[in-house]
Amino acid sequence: MKLQKLFSVALTTCIMMSSQAAETKIDAVAAVVNNGVVLESEVQDMVTRVKFNASKAGQTLPSDQALKVQALERLITNSLQMQLAKRMGVQITDPQLDQTIENIAKEQNLTLEQFRTRVVAEEGSYEVFRERLREEMTTGEVLRANVQRRIYVSPQEIDTLMKLMEEQGASNEQYNIGHILVSLPSNPDEAQIKEAQDKANKVMELLRSGSDFKKIAIASSSAETALEGGDMGWLNINEMPTLFADQIRGKKKKDLIGPLRSGAGFHIVTIFDIRGTNVVEFEELNSRHVLIKPSIIVSEEKAKNMLAQFVTDFKAGKADFAEFAKANSEDPGSRLKGGDLGFADPNIFVPEFRDTLSTLKNNEISAPFRTQHGWHVVQLLGRRTVDATAEKKRDQVMRMIYNRRYNEESTNFLRELRDEAFIEVIAENK
Repeated sequence: MKLQKLFSVALTTCIMMSSQAAETKIDAVAAVVNNGVVLESEVQDMVTRVKFNASKAGQTLPSDQALKVQALERLITNSLQMQLAKRMGVQITDPQLDQTIENIAKEQNLTLEQFRTRVVAEEGSYEVFRERLREEMTTGEVLRANVQRRIYVSPQEIDTLMKLMEEQGASNEQYNIGHILVSLPSNPDEAQIKEAQDKANKVMELLRSGSDFKKIAIASSSAETALEGGDMGWLNINEMPTLFADQIRGKKKKDLIGPLRSGAGFHIVTIFDIRGTNVVEFEELNSRHVLIKPSIIVSEEKAKNMLAQFVTDFKAGKADFAEFAKANSEDPGSRLKGGDLGFADPNIFVPEFRDTLSTLKNNEISAPFRTQHGWHVVQLLGRRTVDATAEKKRDQVMRMIYNRRYNEESTNFLRELRDEAFIEVIAENK
C-alpha cells in the first residue's frame, strides 16, 4: 500500500509538471560555449534589433534564418569575450556606464530623461539596454587590452610610409568600406579551399547582377561586421588592411573588388562612399583637469561629491583650480602643473574625456564624470587651429599604421579565441 501511494503521488506530480510545461514555453539553448550557453531568446532579441535598425535605415534584409545564423555567431563571440573578461577581471562600473549613456544622450542633443524615453519606446526596457551597453563596453575593453599588446610600430615603418605618401602625393581621403568574408578554417584542405572560393565567386556574381551589398553581407559574411551589412566605417587608405589598400587605391565609389585570398579566407570589398581632400589643419584644445581615483578609503560617491563641491566653489569664486589640482589630483602628469594638460589633439584622450571636453565652451568647467581612470572635472581653456606640422604628420602616420594593424590583429585574436573554445551549436540552429 505504501509503495502504491508513493507511485500515485509521483504520477500525479509528473502529470502536473507535464501540464505546466505545456503552458510554459521553456527558453531553449541555442549553443553551448565553453561553460556557458547562448539562449534562443537572446538570438531572437538580436534578430529583432537588427530588423528594427534596418527598417529605420531603409535597408533590405535576408531571410530570418540567415539573420538567426549571424546573430548566433555574434552572440557566441560575445560569450567568449565576456568569459575572458571575467578571467581578466574586466568590469564596467555603474558610474562608467552612466557617464557613457550621458555622453550618448549629449551626442543626440537629448536630456537623460528624453534619451531614456526614446530607449523605452524603441526597445521596451531601459534596464535591458543598460546591460547590453555594459556588455558592449566590456567586450570592447577585452578586445583593446588583448590586441594592443600585439602591436608595435617602429620608427622605420613610420619613416617609410611618410616617404611613400610624399612620393604619391597622398591625401587624407577617407573611404567608407564594405567587406564580406567567406572564411576558411585554420588549416584548410584543398576541398575546403575550393568550397570557399566557389561560394565567394557566387557572391560576386550576385553583387555584379545588382544585389544589395549590405543584404548579401548580412546573409553570407563571416566577418565581425556582418550584422552591420559589412560596413567597416570610414578609413584612410593607409589604415586599411594592406590586402584591401593595395586594391582600393585608384578605385571609384561602388566599385567591387575581389575575391581576395588571405589566411582568413576570401574577401570581397566595395566602396560605399569617398570623402575628404588634402586636409592640412587640425584643432587642438587647451584644458586642465582634476582626477580622483576611487579606492577602499575613497568611495565612488565620495570622489564624485568631492569634485561636485569643488565645481560649485569654483563657479562661486571660492576655489582656485590650480591649487585644488595640486592638492588633490591623482594624475601625476599634470598635478604639479595645477592640472594643466596644455594644447593637445583631443583624440589622444580616452573617449569619455574627449567627448566631455568637446561639449564645453571656452573657460567652461564640466560636471564630475567617470572614465576608466576615475572621476574627473575638466575645464576648457581655449581652442586653436594649427598647421599639420611634420611632427603632427608623423603622429598621423603612426596612427594609420596602428589602426591598420589593429584591424588585422582584432580579426586574428577573435579567430584564435574561437579556435581554442568548445562550441556546440544545437542541431536545429545549425
